[in-house]
Amino acid sequence: MRDFSWKYFAMTGDVDAYLLYKQAGGQEPDEDEPGEEPEEDPDELIF
Repeated sequence: MRDFSWKYFAMTGDVDAYLLYKQAGGQEPDEDEPGEEPEEDPDELIF
């Protein structure tokens, strides 16, 4: 199903097909959970 939804999205640009593709694949490990505050690295802060 994931492969089909990606191919359909690539051919048509249909946003719903992309959302189905993302839902079928689950959440990527490097993405934050919804509602979770992103962690700030103090070394990356620029003043």
